[in-house]
Amino acid sequence: MLGGRRFRREERMKKKITALLMAGALCAGMLCGCGGESGQEESPKESGQGTNPGENAGGAVDLSNIYSGELEHNVTIRVLENDTAIEQGYFQELIDAFNEKYAEYGIVAVDANMDQYSNLADDGPYGYGPDVLYQANDVLMKYVEGKHIYPIPAESLECFPQITENAWNAYQANVNGVSYYMGVPVNVQSYMLYYRKDLLPEDWETTWDKNGNKVPDMVESWNDMYRYSQEIVARNDGHYGYMRSLYDVYFSSGFLFSYGGYVFGDNNTNADDLGFSAGNAEIGANVLLQQAALMNEGCIDDSITVSAYSRLADGTYFATMTTPDVYTLFLKELQLVYQAEGMSEEEARALAEENLVITEVPKLPASGDLTEEDPELIPLKAMGGVNGYAISAYTKSPNACLAFVEFATGYEMMLRRNQMLGIVPARSDVADTVGGVSEIMYHNLDAGNIVVMPSIRAVEQIWTPGQTFFEDLAKDAFRPEAEKKYKTLEDIKNGLAAVDTQIYDAVHTLAGTN
Repeated sequence: MLGGRRFRREERMKKKITALLMAGALCAGMLCGCGGESGQEESPKESGQGTNPGENAGGAVDLSNIYSGELEHNVTIRVLENDTAIEQGYFQELIDAFNEKYAEYGIVAVDANMDQYSNLADDGPYGYGPDVLYQANDVLMKYVEGKHIYPIPAESLECFPQITENAWNAYQANVNGVSYYMGVPVNVQSYMLYYRKDLLPEDWETTWDKNGNKVPDMVESWNDMYRYSQEIVARNDGHYGYMRSLYDVYFSSGFLFSYGGYVFGDNNTNADDLGFSAGNAEIGANVLLQQAALMNEGCIDDSITVSAYSRLADGTYFATMTTPDVYTLFLKELQLVYQAEGMSEEEARALAEENLVITEVPKLPASGDLTEEDPELIPLKAMGGVNGYAISAYTKSPNACLAFVEFATGYEMMLRRNQMLGIVPARSDVADTVGGVSEIMYHNLDAGNIVVMPSIRAVEQIWTPGQTFFEDLAKDAFRPEAEKKYKTLEDIKNGLAAVDTQIYDAVHTLAGTN
C-alpha cells in the first residue's frame, strides 16, 4: 500500500512536469547551468558556472533531463531562508511539515543558514552551498549570469495561475528569444503608510474628511498630508507630520516613476536606456523637495529610518512610510509607550493595535503641486520587490528541490507565512483570504502600481548616484536662498539627467557590462 502511494505520487509529479515539457515551452535556448561549449574540460570553480545535465549539443535545454519527475530517495536538501522566517519560527514549521510529508522517501530539508557555505556562486562549485534559496528577485537573478541556478518549470506548479504576471516577470530571463522563469515568487515587498490614529485632530471627521468616506484626508492625498504637516510644524514644538529619509532610493524613486521616470528601459531589462530623468520625472522630484521643507535635516540621512519606530511611538511623527514586514516593530514600540503611561501589557497592546494604522500610500497631485487645493490625483507608483525561491544548478536532487518549492508555495504554507511573518503573499487566493494590506498590495502589483526592482546585474549601479542626488535635493530645502541648486524644474531635470549619465557610465565603463 505504501509503495502504491509512493508510485502514484511520483507518477503525478512526473506527468505534471512532463506535460509542460512536451508543450515545447522549455525546449530551446540555454539560460543557466550549462557547461562550456568548447571541448576543453574546465572545473566548475574555474569556469565560474554551474552544470546543466539538460543541455543539448546546440545549447538548448531539455528540462526533462533535470526534472525527471522521479523523486530522489534518502537525500538531504539545504534550504537558505531569511532571518525573520527563522527567528519567528516559520522556517522550522515549514521544513518540519515538508519532512513529515516526504518522510517515506527519506527526503529531509535542513537549514542552510547554519552552514558557513551559504554563497551559491562561491561555494556551489565545491559542492557546498544551498540547494534551494529564498531571496529577493534582484539578488536571486544575479545568479543567472553565472549559470548558478536552474530554470523552473513554472507552468507545472500548482501556484502558477494564482500569481500575477507582474510577479512572475521579476524572475523571467530571455535568451535568444526564449523566456525562462528562474524562480518562484513567494511574497511582494513594497511600502505602505503608517500613522497614529490617536494623533488625529479630535474633529477630523468634520474638518479632514471632505468626501465623507470615514478615512482622514491627510492619509489619502499627499496634498492634505502636506497641509496637515504645515499645521503641525507651525506649532514649533518639535513635532512633525510626515517624516521619511528622502535620500533612500528605494522609497524616493517611486515619486519619479509616478510622473514617467523609470530605471531601465524595456521593462527594466535594457541597461542602455536610463530613465531617472524620463517623462516628467522632475515633477516627482519636486514633490520630494516640497516635502523636505516640512521636515528636519534628518531627512537627508538615515537617522529617521533608524529612529522611526520610537519616534512614531512617542508622537514625534504623525506618519511615516515603510514596508509592512516591520509592523510588529512599530507595534512593540507603541505598546511600550502605553505601558510606561501605566497600562498593563494586555491593555497597552490592545490600544497599540487600535491606534497604529497601516494603509495604502497617499495619492499624488497630477500637477505635482502639493499646495493645490483640489487636485486631480494619481497613484504613487512605488518601487517594490518580489522575494522567491530558486533551485541551485549544483544540487544533486533537483526533483526533491522542486517538490520543496511546490510545497512551500502552496496555499496552506503561504497563508501560514503571512500569519506568522506578516508578509504580503504573492498568491492572489491567499491575499484575498487575508484581506487588508495584503489584498491592497497584491492588487497594486497586479495593476502595475508597484514597479518591481530590476532583476539584471546593472541594478547594482543605481544606488550611489541615486542616493547622492536625493540627498542633495533634500539638502536644498535647508540651504539659504542664494545657495539653492534646484530653483526650477529645469534645474531638477538636469540633476536627474546627470544621474542617468553616472549610472550609464558605472554600468558600461566601470563595471564593463552591457
